Amino acid sequence: MIFTSARDRWEWSTAKDPLLAERLRRLRTVPGVGPITALTWALEIGDFTRFPSVKEAISYCGLCGAESSSAEKVLRMPLSKQRNKYIQRTLIEAAKLAIRYNHELAEVYEKERERGNANRATLAVARKMVAYLLAVDRRKQDFVPAEVFKATAAA
Repeated sequence: MIFTSARDRWEWSTAKDPLLAERLRRLRTVPGVGPITALTWALEIGDFTRFPSVKEAISYCGLCGAESSSAEKVLRMPLSKQRNKYIQRTLIEAAKLAIRYNHELAEVYEKERERGNANRATLAVARKMVAYLLAVDRRKQDFVPAEVFKATAAA
């Protein structure tokens, strides 16, 4: 089947699998995650239970640097080339937009921006988004921002 647009792919994939459609709906509750990001995450990550920790998911997405260590010396390297380049590209582009829609992610961006450059800050936001997406998948619940969660817990 030839798709003429991302919308065609979205409609085809959700019509064929109601479980995927529900997963995509939940993933889209994360601020900054649209239909393309949600679909890419769901299809490229597949079974999220294969990642026992957020660190492993971040590594799979190619959002962490390689590490070269010898004895007590540890050298941090640029981003690893062993990654899923499709999910990496999608998450980085989504992170650039997410800071407009989520106050928490904007704070992460500003904090990292003060320490380094804008690219490093964008990677920090993308890593946070991986944590959010993995949490939504694991809990099988919609995303709830921290401010709302704290307000409901205090009431």
